[in-house]
Amino acid sequence: QVQLVESGGGLVQAGGSLRLSCAASGSIFSIKDMDWYHQAPGKQREVVATITRGGGTRYADSVKGRFTISRDNAKNTVYLQMNSLKPEDTGVYYCNAVLRPSGSDYYTSYWGQGTQVTVSS
Repeated sequence: QVQLVESGGGLVQAGGSLRLSCAASGSIFSIKDMDWYHQAPGKQREVVATITRGGGTRYADSVKGRFTISRDNAKNTVYLQMNSLKPEDTGVYYCNAVLRPSGSDYYTSYWGQGTQVTVSS
């Protein structure tokens, strides 16, 4: 069974930093894109950062210059370094990976369980 497990959330004051991690485990043949999504209270989940297997990155305008996504392909892990945090960054952060399990011919999207980030003003 493939699992994505996030860690690193918590409570931080505005202007502070947090680093989120998401590790994919199980029998995995290959991982394509890995993403971080943000779901603010009462709102839809939105992508904030994407990283390709080759290291190409994309960011939502709201986090450009403040968040940095990175990955360690050897560890099947993606990170999100969040700096200069704002109260509007509060919410649940989910990681997503498009991956091909061992023994499968197809790539499928997998989600982590989410980690709560709360930024106080």
